[in-house]
Formats: sequence, structure tokens, C-alpha cells
Amino acid sequence: MPTDRHPDAVARLLVPSLALAGCVRACLWRDTTGVAAPLSEAQRDSHFAASPLCGLTWTLQGGGWEVEAQGQLRPIEHRALLGGPRSRPAHFRSEAGIRSFMVALQPEALHALTGLDLAALLDRYVPIESVLPGNDWRQLNTQMLAAQDEQQCMALLEAFFLPRWRALQQERATAPERGRYRDWMQHLALRAIAGGHGASLRQIERRIKQWSGQSLRALRGISRAEATFFQVRREMEAGEVVWSALAQDAGYTDQAHLCRETRRVTGFSPEELRRRIEEYEAFWPYRIWA
Repeated sequence: MPTDRHPDAVARLLVPSLALAGCVRACLWRDTTGVAAPLSEAQRDSHFAASPLCGLTWTLQGGGWEVEAQGQLRPIEHRALLGGPRSRPAHFRSEAGIRSFMVALQPEALHALTGLDLAALLDRYVPIESVLPGNDWRQLNTQMLAAQDEQQCMALLEAFFLPRWRALQQERATAPERGRYRDWMQHLALRAIAGGHGASLRQIERRIKQWSGQSLRALRGISRAEATFFQVRREMEAGEVVWSALAQDAGYTDQAHLCRETRRVTGFSPEELRRRIEEYEAFWPYRIWA
């Protein structure tokens, strides 16, 4: 089967220490600097699905652009970025050689650690120092951008977050467990209800949006899409994917409903997404996330 995947491009999923469960979901490392043959323009693209997670990105080498809906390229002018939750898929293009370290953060944890209103960061990427201007964040940015590899980045990240997360945990009775979006979403809803005795449904929903950046309805849609994604991967390994049966098992009204939701979260139909994950370099985030 012909494939667009590049044999030398590096993409890794890094799991943080268990002590950061409930705060850091995972880290991604992308390195295309050591390739024998240059990547084509299509191979320098990266596609990400809509997600309730927030992100920190440090570009250690190289640069790039965000590819907007009509194909326009918007330059990414900063090397240390904070991204809010995404209600729609994102598409980026890098220069020929790039090294970047990406951190997927639970939104409730980011809100608790920084006080940021995540609804204001929905579908946005901003320089870290513009919203987190303290000396400790500036020092972290400097250290990250000078790091040699993903192991050093992970060590710096954990040294920064562990004491802050532990201090926060001492003030809270429980923390969300590491798991799928659905587990985290259910915990978030229960915590919002428990913390709002006598509050109206509208107040509870407002609290959830402040903590997560999105409505509970939007979070439910993304959590179901993620669960379906992992089910597709399992069925692909076992044999053929029957989309109509999968839609029913996942709780969609019908196959058309599954197709609409998949296109909303990823930008592609289920079958097209499956094919692109298998064949295209640009879909490396999907491959390593699974």
C-alpha cells in the first residue's frame, strides 16, 4: 500500500510520572531535524483533533504556521505557547527541520494552578509569558528552549510542575484520575455539582465552562468521539471495521450521526480519517495517541 509516511521523522508519546496524574495527561515530542531526505510540504503538516485538553508547546528549533480554514498560512511568531481547549480540529505546518515538545494538560488542573479563565482561551494560542508572566515561567521557557532532547524537557517539566501540583493537592481532597476524557468529564461534572449547593443548573454549567473552557454538552461529544476512536483502533487490529455497528455501540443515533460528529471533531469522515492515520505522515499525533 502506498504511503506518505516518512521513515526518519520522530514522533513520540511520553507519559509523565504518576504523581502528576490529574494534571499532565501526556507529552508529545516531534523531531524532523535528523532525516536523511527532506520532508515534503504535506509531510510537514500536523493534524490535531478537537480536544478538551490545554497545551503548552515549546519549539526548540525551527518554526511554522497555523493553516487556517481557507488554506491561508498564519505565522507562529512565538516559540513558547499556551493553547486553550479546542472545539474544532487544528492544522499546522512546520519548517523542514523542527524540534518541539508539547504538553497536554487537564484544563481543570491548569485553571487551579494559574487561575486562568479557560473559556477566554477556547481555540486560541497565546505566548506563555503574555498570560503567565512570572519569573518562574520565564525561567522555565528559557530552560525548555535550550533543552537538548525530550528527556531533558520532561525532567524540566516535572521539576516545575511536581511541587506546585503537590501543594495544590494538599488543599484538595481528591484529584481526577488519569484516564479517558469521559472519566475526567464525569469527575468534573460531579465536582461542579458538589461545589454548588443550592446553585442553579446555569450556575453549574458556568462553573464547568470556567474550569474547562467548554460546555458540558461539547465535552460529552468529544469524550464520545475519543472512545469511538479507540474502538476503531481495536477493531482495525482485529479485522474489518463495520461503521454502522460501531455507531450503534458507541451511542450515536445512526451512522450519519457518527460521520457528522467525526467530521466536526477531526475535519474528516470516519473512513477518510482511518485511511489518513494509516498512510499520511501529517497524522502522526493520532498514531502516537493511540
